[in-house]
Amino acid sequence: MTDVRIRLDLAYDGGAYRGWAAQPGLRTVEGVLTDALATLIRRPVKVVVAGRTDAGVHARGQVVHLDLQRAEWEGLSRGRDIPPQAAILRRLAGVLAPEEGAVVVRAAAEVPPTFDARFSALSRSYTYRLADERARRDPLRRGDTAWHRARLDDALMAAETSGLLGLHDFGSFCRPRERGTTIRELQEFSIARGEDGVLTARLTADAFCHHMVRALIGAAVDVGEGRREPGWLMRRLGTPEWDSAVRLAAPHGLVLESVAYPEAEQLAARAEQTRATRPTSPA
Repeated sequence: MTDVRIRLDLAYDGGAYRGWAAQPGLRTVEGVLTDALATLIRRPVKVVVAGRTDAGVHARGQVVHLDLQRAEWEGLSRGRDIPPQAAILRRLAGVLAPEEGAVVVRAAAEVPPTFDARFSALSRSYTYRLADERARRDPLRRGDTAWHRARLDDALMAAETSGLLGLHDFGSFCRPRERGTTIRELQEFSIARGEDGVLTARLTADAFCHHMVRALIGAAVDVGEGRREPGWLMRRLGTPEWDSAVRLAAPHGLVLESVAYPEAEQLAARAEQTRATRPTSPA
């Protein structure tokens, strides 16, 4: 029977889970989502994610794809006069109700079979919030904002970011994985203080390797608090090797904001290109 490919857009509070990837005996976002899908479809359903997130990391714009039989997809409406994409959202909301809003599937759509949530992506964008003064610590946002013990020099931190843009080997900021490449194109990296006085970093890349965002933020903080001299990030970039000098920023300040994809006619080409350059690396 003909399969259909479905895209789901979801958001989640990473503090409620032990990361994205399903692990025996642990509550993870993937585990909760695939259990919910299995309840609806009445069989195990595999999902492919745009970017795996660490324990404690949040997402507003995560994307997955899955394949269903045409009859399974259309059967989600249960004979009612609603399209399958609306039916799956309604039914997933019901099954996921025990999560108390920690994970929400926001959108569902049938997509071309060439769509791949991981390999078709053009870029991923993250933000990181950091309160570096006691007066800026908001208990109501402690779940998505890291706290630092002393004020940071945001001008120095911002100056560190521009030289890292472009295509580089980010091996000094990526925990190595067997056969995985650490070459990435960093398209945006900015750090600025908002009207509330909280520092926000914004990063966009074609993809991020394991721990890359948290390592970049951690290195910028080292410069901002004076532990490292200005130019530290560029010197690290010049020696692409993971070592004990790496300090990871706390995970809960990090949010996957969005994933960008090309137009439908370019999906297959983009996926082929990405597979050729990063066959086994994390998304």
